[in-house]
Amino acid sequence: MIELKNVAITAGGFQLERIELTVPTGAYAVLMGRTGRGKTTLLEAICGLRKISSGQILIDGTDVTSWAPGDREVGYVPQDLALFPTLNVAEHLAFALKLRRWGVKQINDRIEELATVLGIESLLNRGVANLSGGESQRVALGRALSFRPTVLLLDEPLSALDETTRGEIQTLLLRLKQSVTILHVTHNREEAMVLGDHHFRLDDGRLIEAVLEH
Repeated sequence: MIELKNVAITAGGFQLERIELTVPTGAYAVLMGRTGRGKTTLLEAICGLRKISSGQILIDGTDVTSWAPGDREVGYVPQDLALFPTLNVAEHLAFALKLRRWGVKQINDRIEELATVLGIESLLNRGVANLSGGESQRVALGRALSFRPTVLLLDEPLSALDETTRGEIQTLLLRLKQSVTILHVTHNREEAMVLGDHHFRLDDGRLIEAVLEH
């Protein structure tokens, strides 16, 4: 579960004020809104990359407002994916596990499991510079999911993909539902309707629950 209670954030030339958000455990929530309205800022605050001015951030009922990012058990896929150019695919999947001091066998087993789920078994020894957009997206998802986070944050994960690849990644994301609580930022209304159980819109510094009709 993700809960924001009366959260305020000052970032650049705008402010987010009195943000209230609840995403139930195992739900897939989609956050929409125009460019520059603070959607990415909100994700960064939840995962601990941006400090809030006031309020509380809770993950599964625990107040993590003052916690470091690595302690929050939140997986995050930024819009630019932030893949490390010097690491191959397998090393990306192992990255967070090594930081958490998993054993070698545990790491290898988890890499194998993730590669199977994500369909990237043949890519494990490949450098990320040689990956397609869809392959890169799968690797970024795998890195974010590797340590079995309770929450997964996705910042426009499908925006740079062609139609076929977008459909494949949508199918993959739908399979993740129930195994992790997801908050997904997008501008695409159709994408929001296909994936989301809950829909929110951020506009003029306020967050409201949105009703999307077919």
